[in-house]
Amino acid sequence: MSILDNRPGLAHEVEQVAEVAGYLWQKGWAERNGGNITVNVTEHVDDAIRAMPAISEPRPIGFTLPNLKGCYFYCKGTNKRMRDLARWPMENGSVIRILDDCAHYEIIADNPVAPTSELPSHLAVHNYLIGKGSNYKASVHTHPIELVAMSHCKKYLEKDVATRLLWSMIPETKAFCPRGLGIIPYKLPSSNDLAEATIKELGDYDVTLWEKHGVFAVDTDVMAAFDQIDVLNKSALIYIQAKNMGFEPDGMSDEQMREMTVAFNLPK
Repeated sequence: MSILDNRPGLAHEVEQVAEVAGYLWQKGWAERNGGNITVNVTEHVDDAIRAMPAISEPRPIGFTLPNLKGCYFYCKGTNKRMRDLARWPMENGSVIRILDDCAHYEIIADNPVAPTSELPSHLAVHNYLIGKGSNYKASVHTHPIELVAMSHCKKYLEKDVATRLLWSMIPETKAFCPRGLGIIPYKLPSSNDLAEATIKELGDYDVTLWEKHGVFAVDTDVMAAFDQIDVLNKSALIYIQAKNMGFEPDGMSDEQMREMTVAFNLPK
């Protein structure tokens, strides 16, 4: 029996994760076991779930995260492939419970699948989101080819240079990614330094580009987080395709960008 049985809200959240995992694989953004997804599912937890015994020993998070007391998360498993998670989400991911000390977690369902090695980073972000009163529940890390390629060029790592360029490629980019793209200089994957730098950038952005590594996005649910990455990478692809055709694309003018901002009541 699965934790998802007779719990449509929780099942929907996990089904969305599986759907997005499939998209990430199909786009070539999730090679081997690349990428991670973590979703706060606490709102779908009932008393029966709270009473479930653990199927793992308590495991340290690596941080003490006081805002996560009583929280539950669905997490992609470590060394698990997105293409497999898309088909069998409860065999390639697990539901975890944060313990009362806010420094440990335990797996409660469906299988003792150890969460992603980047779980501490993801949980630290969720702790930050809850602390600021955000309604964001999902975090997605993936490797979008064109955005990662751009991160190998120093000029695009300057503050808001990539944002301005990507917004200018197609009007929808600013409309659907109004906070732009934060930039994080190279940090060791899964490190505390990377987590701290990401949290700092999430004060101003919903999507961050990790130099030579990938993208990390947060939003109200996993599909919305995916959509932001998808839109930004589409703009990167348009830019690179134009360059491959032998010309520098004009992009939208500053006046056209201001018109978009006013027309759609976007952040300035």
